[in-house]
Amino acid sequence: MDRLDDQPPIISDRVIINGIMTPVTLSKDGRLRWSERGQRNLTVEKEVLGFVTDGPKIKIRTIVDSEDGICCVGSSGNLVRKDFVFQPLSEESQRLWCQKLREYIDSLGRPKSLFIFLNPYGGKKAAAKIFLDHVKPLLEDAEIQITVQETKHQLHAKEVAYALDLSKYDGIVCVSGDGILVEVVNGLLGREDWNTAIKMPLGIVPAGTGNGMAKSLLDSIGDPCRASNAVVSIIRGHKRSLDVATIKQGETRFFSILMLAWDFYGLQRIFHLRQYSGCVSFVPAPGFEAYGEPTTYQKHGYKGPDISLENLNWKAINGPFISIWLHNVPWGSEDAMAAPNAKFSDGYMDLIFIKECPTFSLLSMMTELSTGNHVKSPHVVCLKVKAFILEPGPRIRDPSKEGIIDSDGEVLARGKGTYNCDQKTLMAYDKLQITVDQALATLFTPV
Repeated sequence: MDRLDDQPPIISDRVIINGIMTPVTLSKDGRLRWSERGQRNLTVEKEVLGFVTDGPKIKIRTIVDSEDGICCVGSSGNLVRKDFVFQPLSEESQRLWCQKLREYIDSLGRPKSLFIFLNPYGGKKAAAKIFLDHVKPLLEDAEIQITVQETKHQLHAKEVAYALDLSKYDGIVCVSGDGILVEVVNGLLGREDWNTAIKMPLGIVPAGTGNGMAKSLLDSIGDPCRASNAVVSIIRGHKRSLDVATIKQGETRFFSILMLAWDFYGLQRIFHLRQYSGCVSFVPAPGFEAYGEPTTYQKHGYKGPDISLENLNWKAINGPFISIWLHNVPWGSEDAMAAPNAKFSDGYMDLIFIKECPTFSLLSMMTELSTGNHVKSPHVVCLKVKAFILEPGPRIRDPSKEGIIDSDGEVLARGKGTYNCDQKTLMAYDKLQITVDQALATLFTPV
């Protein structure tokens, strides 16, 4: 079989670049090649955003690495916009170049219309500036139509996603932290057409405090967690599946895509560690059956999503616990790779817990959190689970006080004696169940 480079090009012609006439070729593998102070080339799929005509000229809008000005793959990841200007020698040549470039770009399956949530209140309140400096210019270069909705209050994005006419858009993008993305998922899953709505591709541009999902996506190919890198991955239109966890307590449900945490306060608590009584029950993934003691599933008046929970191989581990994390993706925030082995759509959550740990061992562990090496500590247990039940208890040394359960950056439940414990939360500080729907949602992804 001939190599793509050996096959006839899509188009090849002589054009003027910087006042010099030179041959330019668009090959079938999507490379633009020409000679200008040496051999130059652009990969249309990865580096060309779009193009416009300017009189007899064609301006190729690109996103390239700032170090070498031509290729963004395998380099620093610091991307900049740059125009390359070609001037064909005739109107017919210009028309043909525009036609072939458009046909190739259209064949890539990129989004043409996006609905964008902008959270002006999250993180460092920088979302509006990030949108104007990075998001809007790149989407304009890519000729993507956008509809922008600023979020006005908590759960606004959930309300909008619940009622949105999805037929008008090729994707929903959140210029925010993880919280708005989670709201969108909960809104889509609350619709009557949830089974098709949840397949709407979702994008995230880091503009919040944690940015765990954006970090997980971009770090998967070694890219920095920057707005421009995130926008480019959305423009390219590549997609990947994402597991969604259903957290249930009675008839109350919350859909989680990032993580659940039970009381981990970090450095400020290292020298005053709190341990909590309680129990976790789980269905281990293959290879993790040795953890925990055999137990049976107890019905709580509700069922998990399409899973016969009663017939699964349940195990249990009793406290006390210092902390429990349940992760769907590797990064909980930009500086915390809490679950280095987590996968986006393997059908499992990664359970990480600490039962006992000397103070200085925990201090050393915290310094390894940014690399994921904390999981190598003998005090940390990591396993994959299909279903999970948390029965949170009170503090060991002060049973009159309880803890906090957090999901995807939002407080899910506050126990007695905790900060703001009088505020209403979605769930009570009591038994809750988590099950995983494999590959339920869809994300825009760098690859």
